[in-house]
Amino acid sequence: QVQLAESGGGLVQAGGSLRLSCAAAASGRTFSVYRMGWFRQAAGKEREFVTAISYSNGNTYYTEPVKGRFTISRDNAKNTVNLQMNSLKPEDTAIYYCAAGVRIGRSATASSSYDYWGPGTQVTVSS
Repeated sequence: QVQLAESGGGLVQAGGSLRLSCAAAASGRTFSVYRMGWFRQAAGKEREFVTAISYSNGNTYYTEPVKGRFTISRDNAKNTVNLQMNSLKPEDTAIYYCAAGVRIGRSATASSSYDYWGPGTQVTVSS
């Protein structure tokens, strides 16, 4: 089992910044995490991919609307994955979820590739 916990959400004005963190803790048998991702779900909409990082090669992936504004990074010492969000827009308002994928060879951008999910953290961007 992998337990994930997001932090860092909140209310910010348009143009501002927030930094989300996802802390991962493993219990039970040992296994490898192959990718970590962030997804978001706005009210009344489907959950959508935001960004991901591959642990095998360090590649990062971003959905087009956040490219150049969001940065995903990994802190091995703290066993966390961070999401730096700059130049926030009202359309970034959503619940943000951290996810971990433990099956090799899956797409980093598909929600079905992730096996463990955090409870989510609310990000609200006011205009």
